[in-house]
Amino acid sequence: MHPLDRVAIGLALLGLGAVATGLLPRADAAATLHRILPLLLFLGAVVVLAELTAVAGVFDVLATRLAIAARGSFASLFLLCVGFASLTTIALNLDTTAVLLTPVMIALARRLGTAPGPLAMTTVWLANTASLLLPVSNLTNLLAADRIALTPAAYAARMALPQVAAIGVTMAGLWLWYWRRGRRDADRFTPPPPHRPTDRLLFGTAVAGCLLLVAGILAGVEIGVAAALAAGLVVVGFAVRSRRTLRPALLPWRLLVFVTGLFLVVQTLGRHGLDDLVSVLLGDAGGTVGALRAGGTGALLANLVNNLPAYLAGEAVLPPGDGTRLLALLIGTNVGPLAVPWASLATLLWFERCRAAGVTVPLGRFVATSAVVAVLGTVAAVLALLVVG
Repeated sequence: MHPLDRVAIGLALLGLGAVATGLLPRADAAATLHRILPLLLFLGAVVVLAELTAVAGVFDVLATRLAIAARGSFASLFLLCVGFASLTTIALNLDTTAVLLTPVMIALARRLGTAPGPLAMTTVWLANTASLLLPVSNLTNLLAADRIALTPAAYAARMALPQVAAIGVTMAGLWLWYWRRGRRDADRFTPPPPHRPTDRLLFGTAVAGCLLLVAGILAGVEIGVAAALAAGLVVVGFAVRSRRTLRPALLPWRLLVFVTGLFLVVQTLGRHGLDDLVSVLLGDAGGTVGALRAGGTGALLANLVNNLPAYLAGEAVLPPGDGTRLLALLIGTNVGPLAVPWASLATLLWFERCRAAGVTVPLGRFVATSAVVAVLGTVAAVLALLVVG
């Protein structure tokens, strides 16, 4: 079994054990499961959509076209890759960027004859810091939008400026430490030939599925339904054109079990002291100090444990009416979990994909540079949130 499989199963067993022993009352557990069922439907559907989109060649085509559009300029390629990774994260969530875009970017770097480090770092940083704009961009966003009753459009309006601030800080860090001259091993590159999808009908169906997902969510369709419809369209296309691709392994059982177990475990810990500790960290100050403290608490807890339990722990002690501090906490748990590999599932999955592709990640440099981006990005995004009001 993969180590992440063991983690997922272990969390599920701990959660079930807490319910069986009475540490977590069954009524509370039932309410939690009822709350997360639409989220699990969304996660399962969007991962299937993303996996089939990758098989259809959409990511390969787009990445190659970006390299061609850059015309040998690393500065242009940098801007285009930032936009590509950001849009993938925003529309298809951060785990899609980490799992599916990382190998595409590494393969692209090798085709261009340049070091894979800059493109790989672009995916992992933006998988986290570009995950603020839409509810679908991150599971924590779905929870926050539901908690303070924001529609997708209203949520995006509140988080647009914080998202711009977080991406701006990320871009500065990427260019300074990974992309500028002296940090890469070449000054120009030779653009590759265009990538041709093997099946144009499947390619078009996958693109249509992605557009349907985004349009449905922005139109106010329930997220699980929108994701299921979009994935269903692409699944039908593959059932007609490439049935052998449709296999049980497409379903992200590890992620679904992990999330379910994590919710139950964090809720149990909250009843037995965690809520009190987080309440002390958050304090009761409002205004700028309160928002910065909430963002800092989210980032700190995310790097100590993981961003999802960090958000859940903070949400449990913040009142639903305190929308500003709740969104500041969300910023901390989205932008902040960069300093250590376990801070977010996306970062863990990114490390796994880098190892599978034979790319060595210098851990010391990763931690040092990522910590700076995490701190500055969180502060900038929280201050931008306060400007929006």
